[in-house]
Amino acid sequence: MKTLFIGGIKSGKSRLAEAFILEQAATEKPYYLATTEFFDDEMQARIQIHQQRRQDLFVTLEEPVKLFEAVQKCRGPVLIECVSMWLNNQLYHQIPEEDILQELDTVLQLTGNMVLVHNEVGLSIVADNRLARQFVDLSGKAAQLMGQHCDQVYFCSAGLKMKMK
Repeated sequence: MKTLFIGGIKSGKSRLAEAFILEQAATEKPYYLATTEFFDDEMQARIQIHQQRRQDLFVTLEEPVKLFEAVQKCRGPVLIECVSMWLNNQLYHQIPEEDILQELDTVLQLTGNMVLVHNEVGLSIVADNRLARQFVDLSGKAAQLMGQHCDQVYFCSAGLKMKMK
C-alpha cells in the first residue's frame, strides 16, 4: 500500500506520517529514507529535530538524490521524508524534469508499503523568479503523480490529517 501525506510546511505531516507507518508496520521496524541535504545551520537544526523524534524506531537511510536506488534497498515498509526536498535536490543538481518525474514514477511502481511526505507549495501566489516557479510546477506535477498512484492520500494542516483518498 502507498500513502501520501501532503500539506504545508510545519503542518504536522511528517509527525503524522511517522506515526502512521509505525502503526502500519506493527512489529517490523520501518525504513526512514531521509532526502534532505543540509547547507546551513538552520537546515541542520531542522534535521536534528527529525532525528531526535524518530530515535531508534526506524532504520534510517540518507540519500538526497538517488531515490529509486535507495528505496530498492529497503526490505520493509519505507517512509520517504520528503519528496519535496528530493525534488529540490534534483533541481540543484540540474537533473532534467522529465528524468525526475520518470524516477518518481518508477519508485511508485515498486511493490511494498510506502509512505511519502510532500509539501503542498501550490496554494500561494505565483513566485517572482524562474527557479521558484519551476520548483512549484514540478512539485505540483509530482503531487499529481503521487496522488494517482497512492492508495491513500491525507492532507495535513494544524497537526491534523484529512483523508482525501
